[in-house]
Amino acid sequence: MTIDPPLKGVRVLDFSQFLAGPYASLKLADMGAEVLKVERPDKGDLSRHLYVSDCLIDGESTIFHAINRGKGSIAIDLKNETDREKVWQLIEQADVIIQNFRPGVIERLGFGYDAVAQRKPDIVYGSISGFGAGQWEGLPGQDLLAQARSGIMWLSGGAEDGPVAVGLPIADILAGALLTQGLLSLLFRRERTGKGGLIETSLLEALADLQFEVLTTHLNDGGRLPQRPAANAAHAYLAAPYGVYRTADGHIAIAMNDLARLAACLGMDSSIADMDPFRQRDAIKAELAARLTARDTAEWIKRMVAADIWAAPVMDWPALLDSGILQEQSMFGDLTRGSAQYRAMRAPIRLDGQRPELAANAPYLGQDNGWTT
Repeated sequence: MTIDPPLKGVRVLDFSQFLAGPYASLKLADMGAEVLKVERPDKGDLSRHLYVSDCLIDGESTIFHAINRGKGSIAIDLKNETDREKVWQLIEQADVIIQNFRPGVIERLGFGYDAVAQRKPDIVYGSISGFGAGQWEGLPGQDLLAQARSGIMWLSGGAEDGPVAVGLPIADILAGALLTQGLLSLLFRRERTGKGGLIETSLLEALADLQFEVLTTHLNDGGRLPQRPAANAAHAYLAAPYGVYRTADGHIAIAMNDLARLAACLGMDSSIADMDPFRQRDAIKAELAARLTARDTAEWIKRMVAADIWAAPVMDWPALLDSGILQEQSMFGDLTRGSAQYRAMRAPIRLDGQRPELAANAPYLGQDNGWTT
């Protein structure tokens, strides 16, 4: 059965670069939208040459290929009057616009929401910034800097570790996902009412939302701060045994469990079942840590699965890939660009029971300069 893409015929004009905005347009492209990137004529999107490693695909960064597959590209000088008129022609044909310039920049260029909506009232317009409106709006909107200001670095690691950054651009990805959600809701409203609209979010708002559960606790608990465990850290709030523990040959993660059942499963002659899992968290974890080093991960997991204990082995990427689970779920596909053949990640959703195919490669800079309506 061939998938009928739900966003087929939707045209997206994407002024954004690097990660947060392009992640949103990637999700729309995966659902069938036609995405055209607006890039600088000289170097294009920053991510074409901003490397996370020295691994290149057809001369460009793997980041660019990962985040921009299936899109088109037009090289435009937004300060050139001839090019600006081309942009307005593209806007007239677009359903969605995405931008992630610093606050005020897109307005100074003449393509802010108010200017666009005046000429095309039914436009669906998405905007991502670093910190939203307010006292921080002029600050650099970068993922690590947003993590630093959001408080999230104090939720990971142990009590003596200092701030621990999440090892992924989590603010960019989450903000892009939130923008996608908002754009889809406005597209739905437009279908019903004909009315366009503006959706805005920021890296800070995305990280605040990620912490909504624990922030709500903090706001209603007399302002008490969470206390990170002394060791085996995994969550600043949750009681023992929640954490990550070393085994004889690796590590194991243990989630919320009844302490008596866990002790019985581990064969412990221990009083942990009678201890307070909140007030005596560190003492309980210390006893568990000492016991778990006695056997290999696989043996512990076998016991825990049989006893319905919530636990899992801590796996690295080779172990995850060797398990075959992502291959079973058809999460990978093969693409060719120039002389380069490479593996790519497919969309993390299934439409009518099928995962969308990889539509196309990431574009060459300006490859669609001859674009016509």
